[in-house]
Amino acid sequence: MLPSDEIRFRNVGRSLSLLGRYSKQYARFEQILAVDPDHPNALLCRGYALEKLGRYEEAIATFERVITIRPRMSAAWQGRGISLGQLGQYEEALTSFNQALKFEPADYRSWQNHGKILMNLYRYQDAVASFDQVISLKPENYKAWYNRAIALSSLNDHHTALTNLDIALKIKPTSDYIWNYRGQVLGKLNRISEAITSFENSLKINARSASAWYGMACCYALQRSAGATIENLTHAIKLSPSIYRNLAATDAIFSFLHPNACFQALLEAGTSAS
Repeated sequence: MLPSDEIRFRNVGRSLSLLGRYSKQYARFEQILAVDPDHPNALLCRGYALEKLGRYEEAIATFERVITIRPRMSAAWQGRGISLGQLGQYEEALTSFNQALKFEPADYRSWQNHGKILMNLYRYQDAVASFDQVISLKPENYKAWYNRAIALSSLNDHHTALTNLDIALKIKPTSDYIWNYRGQVLGKLNRISEAITSFENSLKINARSASAWYGMACCYALQRSAGATIENLTHAIKLSPSIYRNLAATDAIFSFLHPNACFQALLEAGTSAS
């Protein structure tokens, strides 16, 4: 197959997440493989389709079949790593990303995934180094700055994390989750008014972010503002009751509300409904 054809197939595989038609794409690659079962690029795209469909074990088997045919195909090692990561098999996923980077060291996607797996393994300093590689290859990659901030905050370097988040927002100011995480970091720095502003910016973009509503509630709890705390908790619990009702009941930050009848009614609403 000509190199241009290989690039076309790889781009199709990587664009599956944009198409939102994974089953149809899977069927298309199956037709190709019915004629040529060892077609490496069709197998590669089949693997990515399976991964997007959540069929991770089958995706891994498909990527491993590609690797048997073309051991140096970085995209197959990367797909295998992504699927293993989805199954929580982080050590083996890391091995796959290491192989992907061995064969294609300038692939910023592999470095990004490499760093995210390292964070799942609590190797935050190593993760920072991986995101540095992404940034050296793609300085405008806002996700790398965001992920680097998460790793730094996990190392208790909240000030540098905040700087990284501000860079990410300069590149992508409409990212609700970056504004959300910025609010969380500002909360850790006890800069509560600024944290509230960040959560508000997140909610302007995505009013259905239960995490941002909960972050706002925590900020108002630190200010001992019972009404605002309960109002924001109500939004968070309405959007994601199974998570945030339990958190509200156990989070020590809301202990000052335990005698509050409205707070108790909010917590008890789920038990009465069940």
